[in-house]
Parts: sequence; structure tokens; C-alpha cells
Amino acid sequence: MEQIVEVEGIYRQLLEAWNIRSARGMAELFTDNGEMIGFDGSLSVGSEEIFSHLKPIFEHHPTARFISKVKNLHFLSPDIAILRAIAGMLPPGQSDINPNVNTHHTLVAVKIDGDWRIKLFQNTPAQFHGRPELVEHMSNELRELL
Repeated sequence: MEQIVEVEGIYRQLLEAWNIRSARGMAELFTDNGEMIGFDGSLSVGSEEIFSHLKPIFEHHPTARFISKVKNLHFLSPDIAILRAIAGMLPPGQSDINPNVNTHHTLVAVKIDGDWRIKLFQNTPAQFHGRPELVEHMSNELRELL
């Protein structure tokens, strides 16, 4: 149970760092060679590259806040876990999520020297081409968290 809380905790820390617009806070959660695949498909490898990718985003764009729900968490070993979540974004000054940017989050976490770190974080658009009912279902599930 403790490991579940710890892995979910590093995911929550990642989202909170995004929500407070902290590129350094996000980058520090990754392993030295951790990878982040962004919503647009961009790949950043290593905590310094992740920081360099995120810093101008936060400096030049009014980013939306993440709202998320963990859907499942699987341990491949006591020191390796895969977390999958759904997430929506709450634009600045808005009270509802923007369904056009709903996403699936996949996080691979590894335990190194007693601490959980992110090896991979992938942010995949959940556009469900041709299936608007799935977008609405996901949006409604996320709205319950508001």
C-alpha cells in the first residue's frame, strides 16, 4: 500500500509542478536519463533537457492547470511501476475543462536508492477521432473532480 501512495505521489508532484509552472520542479522528478513525451509529441531526454523544454513554455504561455484521475497502477517489480491516468486542463480564468486537450498520462516510475523517480512520462492526446461520445464521457469523469 505504501508503494502505491509513493508512486501516485510522484505523479501528483509532477502535476503540481506543472500547475505552479515550475520547470525545475518537474525536471527534478525525473531520472538522469528520464524521458518526457509532450502533448505535441516532442521528446525531451534527461532532467536538464526536460527543464530547457519546459522553461520557455512557462515563461511565454499562460498554461492551463491539470485535473487528473489515476485509472490504474501496476508494479512490474517492487522497484518499477506503471501508472496510467486521464487528465483534463482547466484554462486560466475558466471553471470548466477544455475537452479538446483531454489526455492520457502514462508514467513509468523506478525506485532508486529508496526514492521514486520518473523514467518516462507520456502525455497522449485523447481526441477519440470520430467518437465524440468518448470525449464527452472522459470530460464528464474529469468534471466530477472539479
